[in-house]
Amino acid sequence: MASPPSAYKAHRCSFHPDRQDPYLRLSTVTVFVRDQERALRFYLDQLGFSVAYDARSASGTGWLAVAPPDGTAVVALVAPKPGSEEYKLIGRSTEIVFLTENVSAKYDEWHGRGVRFHHAPESQSWGAVSTRFEDVDGNSFTLLALDEMTREVEEHRREHAQRLDAERRTAQELELARQAQARLFPQTQPPLATLDYAGLCIQARHVGGDYYDFLDLGQQRIGLVIGDVSGKGTAAALLMANLQAHLHNQCAAYSSRPFTPFVLEQPERFLRSVNRLFYDNTTADTYATLFFAEYDDKLRRLRYANCGHLSAVLLRSNGNVERLDSTCTALGMFPELNCAVEECSLIPGDMLALYTDGVTESFNDAGEEFGEERVIEGLQLNRELPPPALLGRIVDGVRQFNPREQHDDVTLVVARCRAN
Repeated sequence: MASPPSAYKAHRCSFHPDRQDPYLRLSTVTVFVRDQERALRFYLDQLGFSVAYDARSASGTGWLAVAPPDGTAVVALVAPKPGSEEYKLIGRSTEIVFLTENVSAKYDEWHGRGVRFHHAPESQSWGAVSTRFEDVDGNSFTLLALDEMTREVEEHRREHAQRLDAERRTAQELELARQAQARLFPQTQPPLATLDYAGLCIQARHVGGDYYDFLDLGQQRIGLVIGDVSGKGTAAALLMANLQAHLHNQCAAYSSRPFTPFVLEQPERFLRSVNRLFYDNTTADTYATLFFAEYDDKLRRLRYANCGHLSAVLLRSNGNVERLDSTCTALGMFPELNCAVEECSLIPGDMLALYTDGVTESFNDAGEEFGEERVIEGLQLNRELPPPALLGRIVDGVRQFNPREQHDDVTLVVARCRAN
């Protein structure tokens, strides 16, 4: 009992960031008992321990261990054969010390449950408070408290309370951020006579870098947008908000001078302007892939630019599939965007699908990607559904393919041309 106070420390995690040596800790101390089940009831019911391991066979032989509420070591309850050397050790001092921050409180608790103590808690000359108690087999143990260890436990409690408080604040802030970002997605949809459309974003975290939008471009035109900002989490969400702001700010000038070459040169001018603003307001390693399509409701015409994004899929009413591939680099990579625009016409029954790589790069347990072919198959099987329901079917297919935790944002836009 004359061990120095530094020998008794409350358990703390030993995984320091700079640690290089292999992990090592005390696992088990052994207590010899006459009957495992009888001993087990004592440790569970009277001391408040829990079962750590119970690998006993139907005959009752095997390994049984219990653990106190704190720390990492466990107590193995071993029932040796009568007459063996180990059996002779039953009922003696185990030299095992249990640490607590308050011996008197633990003494009152256990004594009230019928635990036999040798004496009431006593103060030691070296600053400890201790007592001894026995289990049902007469094995004796020391219950010990040290001011140093008590202060350490109190410090751990304060750290734990501060950590919980910080985690609560972080969770609240993330929820507020999630709600704020949700407002950046379309809250209303400009009505069109010849197009039904819908979008959906399911984020892997509270916030993310995927983006879709429906922009009112005036002159019975709408902008169908989907994008994916570099990075993940909060940083990507901030960049997404930056990109969304630039797109919305430039919308007012999209068709402000009708019937002039300015309008005929859209959406090139629009995207070059957005790119310049995004480039000037972000760091050098930031970029965003973007698919932008201007749909003319009167002409059923689609003019689009694919800025480094996944190919959009155009399912024609006759069953043919066309891919609207990349026409220029991603936004934010260079100060000037050399933007090429393609054009196609839609007829009733044609359907356009835009999506991010969170859809196609979802992996199953076999390491297979969901891929573009499964997206097309899902679109074809459900093409008669309204766009919101069709999006739901595609997402259900992705989740069935990969039921595990989602690691990337899943974002889709579907638009179907219809008769007036």
